[in-house]
Amino acid sequence: MASGGGSVASLWTEVNRCGQNGDFTRALKAVNRILHEVKDEVTAVHCKIVCLVQNGSFKEALNVMNMYSKLLDCLLFCEYNSLYRMERYEECKAVYTDLIRNSQDEYEEERKTNLSAVVAAMSTWEKASPDDLGLSETTYELSYNAACTLIGQGKLTEALNKLQEAEELCRVSLSEDSDMTEEDIESELAVIHSQMAYVMQLQGRTDEALQLYNQVIKLKPSDVGLLAVTANNIITINKDQNVFDSKKKVKLTNAEGVEFKLAKKQLQAIEFNKALLAMYTNQADQCRKLASGLQAQNPGHPRPVLIQVAQLCREKQHAKAIELLQHFSDKHPDSASGIKLTMAQLYLTQACDILRSIEDFKHKQGMISALVTMYSHEEDIDSAIDVFSQAIQYYQSEQPGSPAHLALVREAADFKLKYGRKKEAISDLEQLWKQNTNDIHTLAQLISAYSLVDQDKAKSLSKHLPSPESMSFNVDVDELENSHGANYIRKKAAKVPGDNLPKDLAQGDEKKKKKKKKGKMPKNFDPTSKPDPERWLPMRERTCYRGRKKGKKKEQVGKGTQGATAGATSDLDASKTASSPPNSPRPGSAQATASTSAPTASNMVPPRQQKPATAGPGARKKAPQKKKKGGKGGW
Repeated sequence: MASGGGSVASLWTEVNRCGQNGDFTRALKAVNRILHEVKDEVTAVHCKIVCLVQNGSFKEALNVMNMYSKLLDCLLFCEYNSLYRMERYEECKAVYTDLIRNSQDEYEEERKTNLSAVVAAMSTWEKASPDDLGLSETTYELSYNAACTLIGQGKLTEALNKLQEAEELCRVSLSEDSDMTEEDIESELAVIHSQMAYVMQLQGRTDEALQLYNQVIKLKPSDVGLLAVTANNIITINKDQNVFDSKKKVKLTNAEGVEFKLAKKQLQAIEFNKALLAMYTNQADQCRKLASGLQAQNPGHPRPVLIQVAQLCREKQHAKAIELLQHFSDKHPDSASGIKLTMAQLYLTQACDILRSIEDFKHKQGMISALVTMYSHEEDIDSAIDVFSQAIQYYQSEQPGSPAHLALVREAADFKLKYGRKKEAISDLEQLWKQNTNDIHTLAQLISAYSLVDQDKAKSLSKHLPSPESMSFNVDVDELENSHGANYIRKKAAKVPGDNLPKDLAQGDEKKKKKKKKGKMPKNFDPTSKPDPERWLPMRERTCYRGRKKGKKKEQVGKGTQGATAGATSDLDASKTASSPPNSPRPGSAQATASTSAPTASNMVPPRQQKPATAGPGARKKAPQKKKKGGKGGW
């Protein structure tokens, strides 16, 4: 027995050491050996359950608790945590409701916080309408969880206000602790700020959301779950833009232990976005591999199929994409609504190919108009421009200079300018201007387009613009105001008191009016010297102007005349359309499933839980740990 006692003591030493190091796998092995020696050891059972929970073996932890049901009273927290991680929220809610009803000690606040986390999870992941449990929002954790519940209900404005209340409560609460530095407070606020950014993202305020997300990332919080969700949401904002940043952020979603921190739907959304990112970075094999794996894990979910279809469309394999969609639709009719819409749009793409193959009609104006409209609807601008180019080549060889030819060139030029393709529009605009050199509007468009590729050419063409004097018009303002359809009516001057007075009194009043004083001149004013003739010109237009000094360049500010509007000339401003606008996702194209990376409830930061220092009910609440730093800080 003595040797056995010594062996158990050494095993407890091993359990303690492994627990402090966070090595719960080795701690579990030591605990199992202790239970083999002493089967009814309460502390050993307790430690075993804690180790199982820490390792994510929630089902096994529940089985152990059922085996030792007599210890249930002191292991309710472990049961709650296991049920919560297994997303059995109804059972979890029942456990804590019963515990709150039948307990009264210093851990009341912690139990209410955990119950509110369950309610928030039910609202978010299960879209359940929670009952009002009467939980007072006296702490920032309770206020934060209430905001999560509002997000699940779609009440975004109220949720944002509630998060602001949680932020204020957190600052006040933590600032009372002299050991907490400003950096510690900001780290604790990170989860609230990330949730605020998520709400802003749902509201369409992506710039504000992105700025807040990046602030959270820079803090490098220790919560790997928070980092993973924040990084994932940045990826959803980037979509097919800024993929280099997305490739860096995706590494944060692969951190060790993330699977124990997030809900299944959150992990699922992250995996979907990994597959989309592989597609956007032209990693076709990786995209197919990830999408196939997701489909195997979620056979009834349409998104893995849509990702595979998008990749096939990038490879111009439309027939194979339709076949894949049809197979999913037949196998899962309940989830086929969105799939069938995608099929319809893919058929539309095939219809365009069929129409373009009809030689007898492919150059008819009606066919050109239909094809351009269909391609524009799909946001396939390149194909629409290709239709114009082929048609112009045909008319150039068959009917050069005809009204139909010139009208087609004009439509092509306007279409390219509309979608920011100014460089491509140059040849069309040159052709139109050569046909009519008096067309000032076409000349202005041509100068604007050339300013992007050849500024010398743009300057030489600008000499053909009419002078300001020739563009002035003699307009009779009174006649214009009195003309039919004029909206402006000149108001009659209001009667001034004294108008009806006799002439003598009126003249007497005029005599009493004071004369205006002469303006004051500067002290160094010389009446004999001539004023500077350039005094009314802007500084940069004066002959004495030598330009700005190096190193003090500032952002250029528009120098238009006062009252001028930008709307009338925005289509001629080369700086505003120097590059093509980013295309939004379109079904059946290379970006067909970008919507799957759009912000969804699965990307929400999880509700807050408050845990005792140990799993038992008699545990004391831990004080905030001080950070080991060389400098001094604090409030």
